[in-house]
Amino acid sequence: MIREFISQIGFVNITPGEILMVLIGGCFIFLAIKKEFEPFLLLPIGFGIVLTNLPLAGLMEEDGILGIIFKYGVEWEILPLLIFMGVGALTDFGPLIANPKTFIIGAGAQVGIPVVMLIALFFGFSLNEASSIGLIGTADGPIIIYAASKLAPQMIGIIGLVGYSYMALIPLIQPPIIRLLTTHDERAMTMKQLRPVSREEKIFFPILTSLIIILFVPKAAAIISMLMIGNLFREAGVVQRLANSASNEILNVSTIFLGLTVGATMSADVFLRPTTLLIFLLGLVCFAFCTATGILTAKILNLFCKEKVNPLLGSAGVSAVPMAARVAQLMGQKANRKNFLLMHAMGPNVSGVVASSVIMGIFITILVT
Repeated sequence: MIREFISQIGFVNITPGEILMVLIGGCFIFLAIKKEFEPFLLLPIGFGIVLTNLPLAGLMEEDGILGIIFKYGVEWEILPLLIFMGVGALTDFGPLIANPKTFIIGAGAQVGIPVVMLIALFFGFSLNEASSIGLIGTADGPIIIYAASKLAPQMIGIIGLVGYSYMALIPLIQPPIIRLLTTHDERAMTMKQLRPVSREEKIFFPILTSLIIILFVPKAAAIISMLMIGNLFREAGVVQRLANSASNEILNVSTIFLGLTVGATMSADVFLRPTTLLIFLLGLVCFAFCTATGILTAKILNLFCKEKVNPLLGSAGVSAVPMAARVAQLMGQKANRKNFLLMHAMGPNVSGVVASSVIMGIFITILVT
């Protein structure tokens, strides 16, 4: 009986790989608490990594609490869609409506997706797997996970973890790329104040966008419909309780469970593989390419437009809302204290969400039978 009890103690069964993963989870928690790197993402993900690497706990088994949440929340695609509804309820499409050409910038920032997809194919991934890896460049957690559940469900954990990890590290990833591709004078460029957007325009936008995109790419319907119904709750002004619930309770609970379960998929036997490390590297390449193509799109746009845009808006085309827009704002203010780009940057930021949803829908239409 004593020997049996000792054999069931976690300290006796823990492996060096599991110890390493616990330390990695601890690093995520440290970055979330001490450095405040997107704590709403990194804290539950980091703790999920720690929990799943504690031997014999069984939290991610079929009857374990995290395993149940993962099956019905993530594999059944419920949590990513609920999060998207909450994102819609928090999103102001006004900057995009006021300056429609920023949609081009947001779309241009998605050019990195097919580029990295081709790189992944070169390394031997299947077309479905390569497409899922390329979509990491959307920098949008719900889209990344939803697409992986359709295209490469066997990789949903690692792809989700890579996507959310790099989303949280955008303040570290983007500035060196921005400095490389822009001059000080370009970053210091100020822009005119955006025109006021009427309530009617804001109400009309989610309805019209849903109609156009869903009729064009029906496979994007789930993501787009949740995003736009959340936004319609916000802009209608007559269902404030629904808007508050979507943007607070529903979004917060879904984020907790999604972060925990995505982190909990990262057991040592899954994470410590060459393939996993290669996906982490390709994820970084995704973010770098999408940031770069967004900036270059803004520069090309300036060649044809009378009213110039600050190239920093291109980096905000990476659809991590509002993290990428904040980076553009900070980089602009470092170059010019009188530079206020946040609202301008929200245009390509939210357009990146729409554009990446369309690309995801196209991939699923072509590849999923």
